[in-house]
Order: sequence, then structure tokens, then C-alpha cells
Amino acid sequence: MDDFMKLDFWEMIVRTTLSFLILLALARILGKKQLSQLTFFNYVTGITIGSIAADIAGESETPFLNGLTSLIWWSLLTIAVGYIGLKSSKARILVDGQPTIVIKEGRILKNALRATRLNLDDLSMMLREKGVFSMLDVHYAILEPNGELSILKKEYKQPVTKGDLSIPTPTFSFLPSEVISDGKIVKKNLDELNITETWVMEQLNNHGIASIEDVFYAELQQDGTLFVNKEPI
Repeated sequence: MDDFMKLDFWEMIVRTTLSFLILLALARILGKKQLSQLTFFNYVTGITIGSIAADIAGESETPFLNGLTSLIWWSLLTIAVGYIGLKSSKARILVDGQPTIVIKEGRILKNALRATRLNLDDLSMMLREKGVFSMLDVHYAILEPNGELSILKKEYKQPVTKGDLSIPTPTFSFLPSEVISDGKIVKKNLDELNITETWVMEQLNNHGIASIEDVFYAELQQDGTLFVNKEPI
């Protein structure tokens, strides 16, 4: 009896480990769109893949090979649907849906609400989540395929920008990026930013730092300066 329990225990460990590794590999293959769950299809697919993996890991009655085949085949179908969506706009609309205008030029579109099964209370709640408490302030509202509501406020409700006030604004040359992390140079970012380790060392010297190992974190700012956080005590 004890030997049987031990065998069952180690079988579960092996099944769980293999399921974990396979799921990790599939997550990388499926890509960031699947991970971000941009659409309802992505959401359902993610849940299903996780459910199949959990069944493989936790249900000893499920033959491992059958579960593995099901997991891989479902993932391949997801990849195929994504590829077809890239090639065909009609297929993309069929799978992912398309944005629906629910408020147009300040007017609520009743037919659009009915088509999306959205009632006025739901619409009001979604507007409040965007910081809009009156439909009078909305010029356009679009229900996206992922269920989120995108809003364009009326002109008098839009925030004033520096451009509206003709205020001069500096031009930025860089995207803020880390160049040192945990005392080590992030070479990939240096290559993308087209800066050298020599330049980084010059900037560190300007901060009174002689060694990269003394830096916990350093980030290149938009204006080309370097933010430096020394190694914590």
C-alpha cells in the first residue's frame, strides 16, 4: 500500500512538472496577444488551455498522452486562428468582433446598445469607470472587442495641452530605459539606445561613482541624462 502511494505521489510530481514546462513553452509560442487577453476569444482560449493543463497535472485518471495531445492541438488551433486573422480581415472580425459605436456625436445609439446587449445602467457604470459622470460630456463612446469602453469627450471637456496654450515644449531624444540593473550593465538596452559603456562610465563619474558595481539601478531619461540609484546599504 505504501509503495503504491509513493508511486502515485511521484507520478503526480512528474505529471505536474511536465505540464508546467509544456504550458510555459506554449505561453511563449502563443505570444503576447494571447497573454494580454485582448479579446473574448483570447480570454476563453487562455482559460481552456489552463484547464487542460490542470486536468493533466491533477487528474491521474486522465491518460497523460491524451491530455498532452489535447493541450498541444488546442494551442495549434489557436495559432492557426491567429494566423488566419492576420491574413483575412473578415475572419478577424468573425473571431474577435469589431468595435461598436454606442454614443455618436453626443447621442446614445439604442440599436447599438441592443446589438451589444448593453443597457443604460451598464453604459453609465462604464462611463464612470473612465471618470465621466454625465453622458452630456461624451462626444463618442466605442465599445471595443475586449469589452472596454473608449471615450472621446466633447471639446469643452478635454484637458488643455501645452500646444493649446502655445507653450514651448522640449523635444525628447530617448525612451526612458534601464542601463544598469543590480550592478550590471544592460547591454541589450545600450545597443538599442546607441550608447556605449564608456559614455555610461563618464556619467557615473559625474555622479562621483567609480564602479558600475556600486550602482543598484540607472536609467537613461528622455532628455539624455542619467538617473542613478546607488547600491542600497
